[in-house]
Amino acid sequence: MDPNFKDKKIPAGVCGILLGGLGIHKFILGYTKEGVIMLLVSVLSFFTLAALMQIIGLIEGIIYLTKSDDDFVATYGDGKKGWF
Repeated sequence: MDPNFKDKKIPAGVCGILLGGLGIHKFILGYTKEGVIMLLVSVLSFFTLAALMQIIGLIEGIIYLTKSDDDFVATYGDGKKGWF
């Protein structure tokens, strides 16, 4: 695992809260498939489902920021948990 994975916690959390509907936080963590899914759901629905994606991003951003560094790395770095 990337020894600096914990450094992605704050950027991913903030992007999840602010830009969650576009899946930017997923790309930051290296979850390309999940990021593309969120982006395509928003774009292909002509942003009618972007609010749903934004809520998911908001929840995930809060979860990222409230986890300890060790828990964050264990869950999203080592465990590769793509959703929530």
